[in-house]
Amino acid sequence: MAANDTIADMLTRIRNANMARHQTTQVPATKMTRSIAKVLQEEGFIAEFSEEGDSVKRNLVIALKYKGKNRQPLITALKRVSKPGLRVYSNRKELPRVLGGIGIAIISTSSGIMTDREARRQNLGGEVLCYVW
Repeated sequence: MAANDTIADMLTRIRNANMARHQTTQVPATKMTRSIAKVLQEEGFIAEFSEEGDSVKRNLVIALKYKGKNRQPLITALKRVSKPGLRVYSNRKELPRVLGGIGIAIISTSSGIMTDREARRQNLGGEVLCYVW
């Protein structure tokens, strides 16, 4: 599978694993997927992530989080915003608020991948990669 949109691929795999109540899911490791996983972990959406595989084909193993007895996924939805065919950029004044601040927008800035909150704090705009809530 030659997916050139690794981010959409990653979000879809997490979404599918969540619906099937899997404990972990694997996504191909790239700088971008690593950074996004790091943000998701810092924001408490996933438990942890680790890398495995040889130097060429490395995978990120993402441990998902659920809450309650009936294991409701912590991530309600993941939405890709900026696509390869249609990039979405936002300057620092127009950074989106996801569900009035309940969710996060993951932004690719000149200082790396971060949440909308962090980007606002650092006065940065950038490409709006996805929303998570």
